[in-house]
Amino acid sequence: MTRNVFVLTGAGISAESGLGTFRDTDGVWARFDPMRLATPEGFAADPVLVHDFYNHRRCDARAAAPNPAHAALARLEAGLAERGGRLFLCTQNIDDLHERAGSRHVVHMHGELLRARCTACGTETVWHEDLTVETACPHCTRVGGMRPDVVWFGEMPKHLDAIDEALAEADLFVAIGTSGAVYPAAGYVAQARAFGIPTLALTLDEADNARMFEAIRLGRASETVPALADELLSGTA
Repeated sequence: MTRNVFVLTGAGISAESGLGTFRDTDGVWARFDPMRLATPEGFAADPVLVHDFYNHRRCDARAAAPNPAHAALARLEAGLAERGGRLFLCTQNIDDLHERAGSRHVVHMHGELLRARCTACGTETVWHEDLTVETACPHCTRVGGMRPDVVWFGEMPKHLDAIDEALAEADLFVAIGTSGAVYPAAGYVAQARAFGIPTLALTLDEADNARMFEAIRLGRASETVPALADELLSGTA
């Protein structure tokens, strides 16, 4: 029976909750310039514009509800733990839908929309409200230095050591709703295969790195993820 499962989720798992993907033809970066909105340089040049963009995204995330795929992963986490196993849930998403569905341990490699970071003192803090250029850091009190605690283009993803360690210990690697275009996440399937770990992609459309996976299941995440959770918990996968 599979005991240690490494799951990587991308924008596709939250798309059915109404949150936009990024790299599809009608995705976020097809409608907005990421260099102006998701880089340190863009923030320095026009922090008002960047804050407005992320304030809207924060509002959308708060209004969205977890879907059956999120719930299935929470159920899988609990079920594996009962059997002495582990689900390592690594997400590229910055929303909190996994947590609101009941997942207890979520690694956000690209940061979290509902957290903020002070560029002056580096303090990270939970933040559910709007950010503006007038927002003061609750730690150092500096005004104007608060930014979303998300990983922008050109910045290093978070928790890379923990991710590498968990991947090396996994019995199964599953990617759900990922584009397969953003590194280092897109390279985890190759890393898993180098460790001899079976690899599976659950996706609506084939990802850019689809050829790297040993198995692919096409379909809506709200259908494929609950089905996989059932198989893993029953020992049939």
